[in-house]
Amino acid sequence: MTTSDVAPSEAGAAVGRRIGIGLMYGLWRPRVLGAWRVPSAGPVILAVNHAHGLDGPMLMGTAPRPVHFLIKKEAFIGPLDPFLRGIGQLKVDRATTDRKAITGALAVLEHGGVLGIFPEGTRGEGDFASLRAGLAYFAVRSGAPVVPVAVLGSADRHSRLAPAVPPLRSRVDVVFGDAFEAGDGSGRRTRKALDEATERIQGRLTAHLENARRLTGR
Repeated sequence: MTTSDVAPSEAGAAVGRRIGIGLMYGLWRPRVLGAWRVPSAGPVILAVNHAHGLDGPMLMGTAPRPVHFLIKKEAFIGPLDPFLRGIGQLKVDRATTDRKAITGALAVLEHGGVLGIFPEGTRGEGDFASLRAGLAYFAVRSGAPVVPVAVLGSADRHSRLAPAVPPLRSRVDVVFGDAFEAGDGSGRRTRKALDEATERIQGRLTAHLENARRLTGR
């Protein structure tokens, strides 16, 4: 089996991006800052804070390149299952070491694609206070640069008509930071190396979030 057999559809992710652009810009008013910081070609990991369910679709519609997100398996229900797989998204079982999801994510990077990760593992305060080691593993294993992304405003207020989402036509800020290498350059993937990479990543992501808040006044 080759990586092409396990890699999610690149064409599907491009379709997903077009859908995201239409929905996000049609329903809200995204303000995108620093998108030029995302490398225009080659593998890259977008590390996104996660305070609202809108954050993933918002990034898909505002990132300058199609994104393959690692998404919890619980979201793949009913007709959403074939839809999400069709637009190149990756289903992951967070309760175990999901080999299939890991292989698929590495295949995205091996093919020079963009992998989107919520490094906090689940929706929370969106402050990068608690990171899982998965992001460090993918970054160190692939050598792909990490671009921190702050989505701000998605959880500030709720629509009266649909309380689960921000008010329609409200502004949501998406701020991309500078790309950085998570590893120490040695290529080591020991537990100690991954722990050090996770600490390095957390420092960069937290600093980016603080800067994004200052920049946007959020």
